Amino acid sequence: MTTAENGTRAATQLHADVYQAARQDKPWGHEIIYAAVEGKYVGKIIYVIAGRSLSLQYHLEKEETISVLSGAALIEWGPSADSLNSQHFGPGDTIQLLPGTVHRISAITDLTFAETSTAAPGWREDVVRLEDKYGRTGTTAP
Repeated sequence: MTTAENGTRAATQLHADVYQAARQDKPWGHEIIYAAVEGKYVGKIIYVIAGRSLSLQYHLEKEETISVLSGAALIEWGPSADSLNSQHFGPGDTIQLLPGTVHRISAITDLTFAETSTAAPGWREDVVRLEDKYGRTGTTAP
């Protein structure tokens, strides 16, 4: 195959989507979902207002990796709500949460973190809220 033929073949096999990342407002701040490929992965940038917290929650199937980009957080995690570890996180600090791990992220200062997770079918509904300061239950409320 000539270089020209190889270049033409590669160009016809490549594909790129350009789009505006979806913003989802939350009672604690907002998230930008910049990647969501069903059955593969989800990428989010999450902004949390100082003094606010995400739900105390766990996931049945979803595995997450969280890395603080800016600000300070208190991250709690463990096997149950009654048995949580807690640690202050700053920029660059990262945690991997396996399915079933109970966890909560609280913003000590305004906080920005990246979250990458698996995306099994139904990933948007794969959250079990154990506690929520904003009265949310289940998965239907933002």
